[in-house]
Amino acid sequence: MPISVPEFTITRTLNANRELVWRAWTEEKELGNWLPSTPLESISFDVREGGRYRYTMVNIETGEEYPTGGVFLDVVPFERLVFTWGYPDAPIENSPVVTLTLTAHGDRTEMIFNLRGVAGHLGDQYFYDGWSETLDNLTTLLQDQKA
Repeated sequence: MPISVPEFTITRTLNANRELVWRAWTEEKELGNWLPSTPLESISFDVREGGRYRYTMVNIETGEEYPTGGVFLDVVPFERLVFTWGYPDAPIENSPVVTLTLTAHGDRTEMIFNLRGVAGHLGDQYFYDGWSETLDNLTTLLQDQKA
């Protein structure tokens, strides 16, 4: 019997070309515009296979910090990013994995975000809702840049 791994997928069609969406995901300055409550100075991305990334989200009300990071497992510019997601120094084999796929449709981009290794909600941690809101931030940012 196959082992079931928890996962969820969020799909968005963005009003931006694939290159603009790619830059939003891979350039530190751009990430700071849509990752919620994440100081730009906490963002470090080395976008290449085996490269590491990290950023720290901050709860504005309490000041509590949430360091996040991982390793890029597969990088196909403008098409796909695969990376571990969790604590910055967590072992690769124990980390959830994000697969981001970008498909061009003229001046629009279909973005498929899949997070494998955690359920959409787990106890008090609602990963789906958090990522959905974050991707809404990206959608709004790209819409505003397009206008």
